[in-house]
Amino acid sequence: MNDWLAVHVVDFFNRINLIYGTISEYCNETTCPTMSGGSRYEYLWADGEMYKKPTALPAQKYIELLMDWTEAQINNEAVFPVSTDVPFPKTFGTLCRKILTRLFRVFVHVYIHHFDRIVSIGAEAHVNACYKHFFYFVQEFDLIPSKELEPLQEMTSRICKDKN
Repeated sequence: MNDWLAVHVVDFFNRINLIYGTISEYCNETTCPTMSGGSRYEYLWADGEMYKKPTALPAQKYIELLMDWTEAQINNEAVFPVSTDVPFPKTFGTLCRKILTRLFRVFVHVYIHHFDRIVSIGAEAHVNACYKHFFYFVQEFDLIPSKELEPLQEMTSRICKDKN
């Protein structure tokens, strides 16, 4: 199970990073002064090192820190072993849940604040397909609390018709 989870976390990280890259020039301190998913959801950054307390940040800074933090986790061979004779740490599942929850927030931000740009470059079908794969995966393995999924609940019910 851990191997399966690791492969998917890395794949989702790469895909979501690419999706965000397509709109990143439109996401700055002026256009997105907070990391949010509409007016009801604001996400605070904490990494336990530089940001010990949850801190409000512009979306661009939050996502930059998130991608750097996730990449550091993925590249840490003690956390994401590259050899089959090295065991996964006991906290691996918890860490993957945290990574996937945070990556979901990028979907929330992109869909709510930048979807017009996704449509204008003709990437809507690709982003929706990636989101559906992500959603079905986290649902199947119960990796993200349902409360975290609320910001995209309406859209999810439209594009993931068989989500139950």
